[in-house]
Amino acid sequence: MSIIDDPTGVYIGRVWLAEANGPAIVTLRDGALFDITDRAAPTVRDICEMADPVAYVRNAEGRFLGPLDDIAAARPGDPVHLLSPCDLQAIKACGVTFARSMVERVIEEKAAGDPKKAETIRARIGEKIGDSLKNLEAGSPAAARVKEALIEEGLWSQYLEVGIGPDAEVFSKAQVLSSVGPGADVGLHPVSQWNNPEPEIVLAVSSTGRIVGAALGNDVNLRDVEGRSALLLGKAKDNNASAAIGPMIRLFDDRFKLDDVRRAELRLTVEGEDGYTMTGHSSMSEISRDPELLVAQTIGTHHQYPDGFMLYLGTLFAPTEDRDVKGEGFTHKIGDRVTIEAQGLGRLTNTVRLSTACPPWTFGIRALMTNLSERDLI
Repeated sequence: MSIIDDPTGVYIGRVWLAEANGPAIVTLRDGALFDITDRAAPTVRDICEMADPVAYVRNAEGRFLGPLDDIAAARPGDPVHLLSPCDLQAIKACGVTFARSMVERVIEEKAAGDPKKAETIRARIGEKIGDSLKNLEAGSPAAARVKEALIEEGLWSQYLEVGIGPDAEVFSKAQVLSSVGPGADVGLHPVSQWNNPEPEIVLAVSSTGRIVGAALGNDVNLRDVEGRSALLLGKAKDNNASAAIGPMIRLFDDRFKLDDVRRAELRLTVEGEDGYTMTGHSSMSEISRDPELLVAQTIGTHHQYPDGFMLYLGTLFAPTEDRDVKGEGFTHKIGDRVTIEAQGLGRLTNTVRLSTACPPWTFGIRALMTNLSERDLI
C-alpha cells in the first residue's frame, strides 16, 4: 500500500540525494517522485511563501527520480530516501487542544509522572467532570464557569488553563531541520519510562500566517517527564528524532482544503516486536480550538516567523489501556512500529528507538546553505 492514498493531490516533499550530498525538493506525479529543486525555489520554505504554491509545483520542470513506493521503502543511509518535508520553517506545536487528552494531562500532573498512581486519579477525576469538557469552547464564558467549579473541587490544573482558558499552549517542538521523515527512527529520551506516540496533523504556514498545506506528524510524548513538572516541557518534547513529519505536505487546492483537515480522522497503530498491537484514533472534529485560531495565537504582531512554520495541532489520543502491568497503562518499547494515517494525507510510519540510538542530527542550516551554494541554487 502506497504511503500516499490520494495521488490526485498536489504534494511537496524532500529527499536526500547522495549524488548532491544534500536534499532535493520533490513532487508526486503519476506515482513517481520528481526533483523540482530550482534557483527560483531552492527550499520548501520558498514554495510555501509563493502567492500560488500549487501553480508553481504543477508547472515546475522535474527530473524523474523513481517510483514513490521504491523511494519510500528506502531508509536513511540509502542513496535516495525520504526526509521530513519541511526545511527552514520553525517547528511549533499546540498542546492540550482536545478535552479527553486534556484530562490525561491533568492526571499526569496529579500523578507526578507516576503511572501507578494514574488509574486511581483517573477514576476520581472522571467522577467529578465526566464529559463536561467535551464540547466546551475554549475561552468562552461557559469555560470560565467550569474553571470556577473545578477550582472549588480542588482539581484545577495548568493543563486545564490552556485547555479551556483564553490562551492556547504553543511551544517549540523541534529545531529547524531537525524533524525526521517517513521510515526514520523516532527517539525517546532515555530518562523516560512512561511515554506514547501522539498522532497529529501538522499545518504548513507561511510567514504571513497563511495556511498553505498539511501533513501528518508524531509529536513523541514523554508523559512522566512532563508530568513531573511543566517546566520540563522542553526536555519532554525536544530531543533527537522526537518530531516526525510526513510523508509529504499536501498543498491546499480546490480538491483539498482546511475544511478537510477539520473533518480528518487520524488512525494510529502501534506494533511491538513482542507481537503487541494497539490501535487508536484522533477526530479533528472534536478539537476545542479551530486550527485558524491556533495559527493566530502562534503568529501575529506579537511573534513573526520570516521563514514560516510547521504547526502540530494536538491530538485526541491518550492511551490508557495497560500494556504489561495492570494500572500502569501504555508505554513504548524499543522497536515499536508506529503508523499514523488519515485520508488525503497518506501514511507516516516510524520505528521507536532511544534518542541516543537514533542517527545524530548533523545537517543544520549552515550545512544546507553551503550545500545549496555549491550546487549553484542560491
